[in-house]
Amino acid sequence: MKRKLAAAIGIAGIMVSIAACGSDDGNEGSGDTGADAKELTVWLTVDAQNNWPELVKAADAAVQKKHPGIKINHEYYGWPDKNTKLDAVLATDKAPDVVEMGNTEMLAYMVNGAFAPVDPAKFDNSSAWLDGLKASVTYQGKTYGVPYYAGGRVGNWRKNLFASAGVKSVPKTYEELTAALDKVQKKEGDKFSAWYQPTRDWYAAMSFVYDAGGSIAKEEGGQWKAGLSSPESVKGLTAFKNVVDTYMHGDKTKDESDRYIVYGQGKSGMIFGAAWEGATAADPKNDKTGKLRDNLENFVMPGPSGKNLPVFLGGSDLAVPVKSDAQAVAAEWINAFAGSSGQKGLISKGNLPNNKTDLAPLKNDPATAVPATAAESSWFVPMAPGWGKVEKAQILQTMLQDIGTGKKSVEAAAKAADAAIDEVINAK
Repeated sequence: MKRKLAAAIGIAGIMVSIAACGSDDGNEGSGDTGADAKELTVWLTVDAQNNWPELVKAADAAVQKKHPGIKINHEYYGWPDKNTKLDAVLATDKAPDVVEMGNTEMLAYMVNGAFAPVDPAKFDNSSAWLDGLKASVTYQGKTYGVPYYAGGRVGNWRKNLFASAGVKSVPKTYEELTAALDKVQKKEGDKFSAWYQPTRDWYAAMSFVYDAGGSIAKEEGGQWKAGLSSPESVKGLTAFKNVVDTYMHGDKTKDESDRYIVYGQGKSGMIFGAAWEGATAADPKNDKTGKLRDNLENFVMPGPSGKNLPVFLGGSDLAVPVKSDAQAVAAEWINAFAGSSGQKGLISKGNLPNNKTDLAPLKNDPATAVPATAAESSWFVPMAPGWGKVEKAQILQTMLQDIGTGKKSVEAAAKAADAAIDEVINAK
């Protein structure tokens, strides 16, 4: 049968009309077409172009060896431009065959049928894909992409500052963490943030929610329902509020976008953020203390539950547009690029791999042990049909600001957020 899909997807909100051919056996767009393709077009972000072009060439060579004479075209885009271009081209017959997507960008495109389903069995280590990344390519039981690489979140503190307060080693438990923070806070005074934790940082706040057994939303009987006002979620939000109330003495209306800059100014003792933020704060351009480079230390964040705090895994996925005429070869290229060999190259460039098999050895290397261990426990946003329509950042940030500034109680703010999410989360 044929079907026509029309959807407003991506940041441009462009209506995309997609014709997909398939059968009633559930294998529509399974990626078995285009095995004899003579040309392949691959869209990646400039990260690959600038940081690991040799991995792109290696994937090309592997595909060209199997398909002599095939022409492989590459286009590279910056993150702000990619989806605008993709939305426009998906409305034509010139769709790329492989496209890189941020993992949080996948949902709206999957819901609206823009990507072809793929068979996970055809990709290396698919049974061991990291939980947070696997969730980002899965919708209603089907797989619509392949995890590419990941970036996690870790704790980072100024070890010399904590040592001066009598703390000699990184915390292994949440009780050790708060005891160390209490010492630094007392020593440095009320205008100093022992832990600079921006109130509107919903990635951090939701880590506390999931640590407590809560969730943003859950699926029940085929319907999604917001869960921020559940007892478990309220417990997690309360723990987050305690952090902000006790250790965060900066502007409580800010998000995390300039956290590394504030950290570099020496106004705080610790942050919890993306693994690159500590190193960026220590860059001479940002380090106003002149002492951060040799005094910053990453650690796995312990959670109030007694386990490691589950972290949000950012990262990229690779997908095959349903309009591609080379779906089979596109899948081969993806596996050559992001499979076992490619993961070794990505790891060497400082990325986390897409799977637990390759992650395990990194836990034993002092240079990678912290981010690798932290990535083992992760969470991801609800894969609900309407989640892409939810102004999730705005809803969650408003809730957190209301909590952090005391405008609303945790319970009242959570109920308001749930109402806003429930209004659209099941809409297609």
